Amino acid sequence: MTELSHVAESGEVRMVDVGGKPVSRRRAVAAARVRMAPETARVLRELPKGDALVTAQLAGIMAAKRTAELIPLCHPLPLTHVDVSLDVSEDAVEIVATAETTAQTGVEMEALTAASVAALTVYDMAKAVDKAMVIEDVHLVEKTKS
Repeated sequence: MTELSHVAESGEVRMVDVGGKPVSRRRAVAAARVRMAPETARVLRELPKGDALVTAQLAGIMAAKRTAELIPLCHPLPLTHVDVSLDVSEDAVEIVATAETTAQTGVEMEALTAASVAALTVYDMAKAVDKAMVIEDVHLVEKTKS
């Protein structure tokens, strides 16, 4: 790719025109990690249902639905499915977010937003006990269209 999709030849930012593209089923998966002290991870693992992880899961889903409000040049998309899963390992919370739509453009920004906001929510919920947490490795795992 030699040019940015959201920058016109004149240098002005623009929303990409997807009006001529066919509607297709699209899916994107993104991931993020919140690295933390093993003791913090243990506390999170031992919480009952309705805990910080469920809060982060819901925050990620809500964020995916509001991506176009957060990222100025994103198209608002009719999401058909969003899933956010969180897994607490020995010293981290691993987050995987999946977004799906039937539209003219992809849902990678929605998946990335969901993973990012879920990670921020984990951070917010645990920051009182672990000041050294790090949100890292936010990335797109895959995107497909059919």
